[in-house]
Amino acid sequence: MRLVFFIFPAALAAGFGLLALPLQLSAQQQSASVQTAAAEAPQPQFAVAAVDPPAQPSASGSSEAAQGSSSSTAAASQQNSSSSPQSGSISGTATDQNNDIIPGATVVLEGPSPQDRRSVVANSNGSFDFGNLKPGTPYHVILSANGFVNWTSPTVTLTQGQFEFLTNIQLQIAGATTSVTVTASSRQIAVEQVKVEEQQRIFGIIPNFYVTYDPNPVPLTTKLKFQMALRVSVDPVTFAGIAFLAGIDQAASTPNYIDNATGYGQRVGAVTADSFSDLLVGGAILPSLLHQDPRYFYQGTGTKKSRALHALASAFICRGDNGRREPNYSTVGGDLASAALSNTYYPESNRGMGLFISSFTTNTSERMISNLVQEFILSKFTSKGKD
Repeated sequence: MRLVFFIFPAALAAGFGLLALPLQLSAQQQSASVQTAAAEAPQPQFAVAAVDPPAQPSASGSSEAAQGSSSSTAAASQQNSSSSPQSGSISGTATDQNNDIIPGATVVLEGPSPQDRRSVVANSNGSFDFGNLKPGTPYHVILSANGFVNWTSPTVTLTQGQFEFLTNIQLQIAGATTSVTVTASSRQIAVEQVKVEEQQRIFGIIPNFYVTYDPNPVPLTTKLKFQMALRVSVDPVTFAGIAFLAGIDQAASTPNYIDNATGYGQRVGAVTADSFSDLLVGGAILPSLLHQDPRYFYQGTGTKKSRALHALASAFICRGDNGRREPNYSTVGGDLASAALSNTYYPESNRGMGLFISSFTTNTSERMISNLVQEFILSKFTSKGKD
């Protein structure tokens, strides 16, 4: 009987506009001033007629002009007041990566047309502001400063009366950032993934190395395939499992060894040979020769039906080292080899085609059930490895 231990692995700001009303000199004050000046000055007979008549029209005209100016100013104020909520503004503060302000930074506002382009210089506090912006128009803000890499904002489209304060404006120091791309080899990635998988245990105890929970696993090297098989073989929990299964066989008196301590030892040997031959041939030798991956690839998503079909099919369909799905010659071959070898050490009364067929069907059935349990149950109780 085959021992199954393959159980796999997120500001806000506002700006304010000030409307200034011009100071006005009243018409009565101007008229009084003109009359006082005329009374104090010497007034010849011929000068009175020349001075008095124009005085009143001048005062009257001044009054009318003042009133006209007042009316015009009031109308303009009212117009600005009514149009102000329709426009918006974009403001912000220029800072570097350490959040230190950058006074004097050049700030450019760009829109869809050249008429929308504006440029200001950030004040001593690093602040800038663009007002009277048209709602519904997409804008970009570009900041530049000596020694820094230009910073460009995302597209900003204002609504009516919106005041947008740009956040996270951080200019990088030019030349201070070096981009380094490190590419790990497929072999190095595989080694790290196997390290993670070798930490996976059901309830923190039972080895669950032959399952990968990584959504993007890389192929195993030949060395790693043999390493995983050996790692499972020498795990203390594996030996405990063998002893347990041999005890069950002893209680059932199968195979036909004698029912004493010697017979129990023989059954321990038979279970060990069954498990290790299947593991070595189906998990290391054939996968290396046929370039196939012996692990179970946990799906974890999709409908229950698709997951169940994935688990059952994994006993007969595997992933090649080229990433393609192909017949699982390795696993099936391992089951066949283990079944054939059992005829060399089982009692003569158990040997034959019946033992071969029984061993093969048992191993294959156990693998299918193991995959189902792995897909729906064991993943919940497996301590995941940490990289």
